[in-house]
Amino acid sequence: MLLRQILVNACVMRANWGRREGVQPHTKRPAAGARLGILAGMAVYDTLGAYEPPRTVLAVEPSHVMLAQRPPRSAPAVRAVAERLPLCDDAADAVMALLTIHHWTDLAAGIAELRRVARRRVVVLTWDQQIFRERFWLVRDYLPRAAAFDDTRAVPIGRLVALLGGARQETVPVPHDCTDGFGAAYWRRPRAYLDPRVRAGISMLAQTGEDALAPGLAALADDLATGRWHERHAELLVLDAIDVGYRLLVADI
Repeated sequence: MLLRQILVNACVMRANWGRREGVQPHTKRPAAGARLGILAGMAVYDTLGAYEPPRTVLAVEPSHVMLAQRPPRSAPAVRAVAERLPLCDDAADAVMALLTIHHWTDLAAGIAELRRVARRRVVVLTWDQQIFRERFWLVRDYLPRAAAFDDTRAVPIGRLVALLGGARQETVPVPHDCTDGFGAAYWRRPRAYLDPRVRAGISMLAQTGEDALAPGLAALADDLATGRWHERHAELLVLDAIDVGYRLLVADI
């Protein structure tokens, strides 16, 4: 799948473990020449370990719940926050933050930490809120209150580029069969958004709240039952991937 391949390619790193004063470190040392990756806030992506040799990826995750959901044989993980990473300076060839920066309490501090820990590269997967609002049918046509919620926390691309000290920007199309379950993953499978289990895994929807979503979800259910959604969005059904604003920012240190 396109998105997963981009994330895997971005996360190859070489380890240089160490201790920072006042921070509880990840104390196990890998074998000489091991590679290390850091995933800030996205423990579900520990399936990356299936693509990388053992001990090449370290997941950084603040949530006990997310850590508990990691599948067997996942990459090593440490409970920490992006604003205070328990790693020494230049600890990894590259550092990745995947759809997480909008959850941070101090964006500038978190980005500074990524730059401190990375020896060569910082990679951030995020989205352009204006493009997302305009192109993604779910928030544009049915759930404007979810879009309004994201307006309060989305990070402008320009600000993020400035904090990174400059970065190149790459478009990340979302494939029609995406399995990662983030906001627009089901753009060609609209019925999925009617499933409360799916919504619970998408922070934009879970944090907006069921009461605020109910009218729009009822309208979506009706449009699916009558066929109006398929008539209105017939052009989507023949596409393999779409651009709804997800962007990969790559900053070379």
